[in-house]
Amino acid sequence: MESSLLGAKQLLLCCLFLLWVLAAVAEAKTVHEQWEISYQFTHSDCVRKLAVTINGGTPGPTIRAVQGDTVVVTVKNLLMTENVAIHWHGIRQLGTPWADGTEGVTQCPILPGDTFEYRFVVDRPGTYMYHAHYGMQRSAGLNGMIVVAAAPGGADAEPFAYDGGEHDVLLNDWWHKSTYEQAAGLAAVPIVWVGEPQSLLINGRGRYNCSAMAPDAAACNATHPECAAQVFAVVPGRTYRFRIASVTSLSALNFEIEGHEMTVVETDGHYVKPFVVKNLNIYSGETYSVLIKADQDPNRNYWLASNVVSRKPGTPTGTAVLSYYGGRSSPRAPPPTAPPAGPAWNDSAYRIGQSLATVAHPEHAHPPPPRADRTILLLNSQNKIDGRIKWAINNVSFTLPHTPYLVALKHGLLGDFDQRPPPETYNHTGYDVYGVQANPNATTSDGLYRLAFGSVVDVVLQNANMLAPNNSETHPWHLHGHDFWTLGYGVGRFDPAVHPATYNLRDPVMKNTVAVHPFGWTALRFRADNPGVWAFHCHIEAHFFMGMGVAFEEGIERVGDLPEEIRRCVSTKGGGH
Repeated sequence: MESSLLGAKQLLLCCLFLLWVLAAVAEAKTVHEQWEISYQFTHSDCVRKLAVTINGGTPGPTIRAVQGDTVVVTVKNLLMTENVAIHWHGIRQLGTPWADGTEGVTQCPILPGDTFEYRFVVDRPGTYMYHAHYGMQRSAGLNGMIVVAAAPGGADAEPFAYDGGEHDVLLNDWWHKSTYEQAAGLAAVPIVWVGEPQSLLINGRGRYNCSAMAPDAAACNATHPECAAQVFAVVPGRTYRFRIASVTSLSALNFEIEGHEMTVVETDGHYVKPFVVKNLNIYSGETYSVLIKADQDPNRNYWLASNVVSRKPGTPTGTAVLSYYGGRSSPRAPPPTAPPAGPAWNDSAYRIGQSLATVAHPEHAHPPPPRADRTILLLNSQNKIDGRIKWAINNVSFTLPHTPYLVALKHGLLGDFDQRPPPETYNHTGYDVYGVQANPNATTSDGLYRLAFGSVVDVVLQNANMLAPNNSETHPWHLHGHDFWTLGYGVGRFDPAVHPATYNLRDPVMKNTVAVHPFGWTALRFRADNPGVWAFHCHIEAHFFMGMGVAFEEGIERVGDLPEEIRRCVSTKGGGH
């Protein structure tokens, strides 16, 4: 009798679980997007320029979905002379590594005239972005935001409240030269650096000083509607969520809403222990959510301001306008004050302080594994190869193979890339991170790191002096396919015998993009549990183009059959599965 009751209870539990699963499946929906990628003339900062657009516009449409939804984006490449690939930045692609959108790593590019379907599930709520991942196309305008709402009643419900709604803020930097000119300059001897951007954009809008373009002033139209400042409207007394993403190609930014404190509540899709800032440092590839209270004088407008930090600024402040409903000021009227100039551009201690203040929300902390199975030390250094200036990791400058790693590994095409793994350490006991290298020469490789599936991996990114004396830059590193625990930051040379004892193992925030500060180090930990091949690289467009990146393989044997569409640039006849 007792065993019969036990069996009945088990059957009831199974039925209840099945009903829950069916309900979850029924609630999830499919979000469809149809995109045509083409070159169009735009006036993003009032200057007429060819940009890579989605359905004629830049930035592209914001993708809005709910946790658990399937997103399907059908992409038609109408560039005619240029390939395309689109990366869904921050989406882990669990079970769909071929949809990551990284040319040379997870797919062949979309050829001119071809159509390609990206299909993936958004498994975590949060603020994300998408952008081109072919050549230096991101800087040409192919980018936008992804907003994923928490599933109703789910475990990831937001631990904060706001009654005024949401505003999306996409930050970018903008050049008047084409990406072709920039790439040719980076590969030249001597190098022709891309230089500082001409403008900073907020939601694709900026304002260049047309008088600076003489004698070509006709190319600049200060009254063009495409470069009119974005207006963010608020109701007095209400609290708003601003979702902020940086898709910059070069610039680290400091973002401020004049006269309004910001409470940071989310970064890269993870809730953080709330903390209040006057202004927010945000690096390329990062996203944040902040709350603001509309509690200032409603009869005037206020600036949203974006300023360059970590590089000596050569670009005017990027601006937009915050306007109160019911106020006496016209929504498009410029505020009566000068735009905020932000903190000192070279105040690294201030920026490190914000990095250290960003920890997991107490109710949503996921403690990391207590120790790593493998530690990889990666030294960022500026080097020379055949007279060309490159970036290298442990003295190896990364190059992408013609055959995407995912295709080569699944089909046994092991001759299509270097089978020798890159070095996973450097002379960390003797290397002077503050000095110019005595021998700047480096090598190139398209080899990758092969990780044991399910293993815990520590990566320590070490920044150092560049080829010029007394010069070190901030590098934002982005890991595809994973979120990682940010364990610690430091200044100077990392010591494996000392610094791991300082790691935050209690409440480290999880992220997909993290900054390595000048002359400093950043330590992160992740579990290699997402079958596929994943890029890990500096998110500064020119730096990745010049070799600052690596790739990780894990659990490739667990990846299912690859879609034919991702293999169009190679022949896989006779290969394995």
